[in-house]
Amino acid sequence: MPNRDGTGPRGQGQGKGRGQGQGQGQGQGQGRGMGRASGGGGRSPACATGYCVCPDCGFKSAHQVGFPCSRQSCPECGTQMIRE
Repeated sequence: MPNRDGTGPRGQGQGKGRGQGQGQGQGQGQGRGMGRASGGGGRSPACATGYCVCPDCGFKSAHQVGFPCSRQSCPECGTQMIRE
């Protein structure tokens, strides 16, 4: 196990990890390999839905994947939006 990841030489093998890692951002790791998740490896398609909401006036718009709510401004009052 040259990389101490349980996969053996050339990445072959079972790759059984303890599954204790947590992803960054939203979601938790899958619990495979070394038990580490990279960048939100535990995200499911359901996390891609939601709304961006204006904290001042309550205006709602559908969240778009890859476009953070914090980078949107409310079309009604111009306030920075937040994720619901």
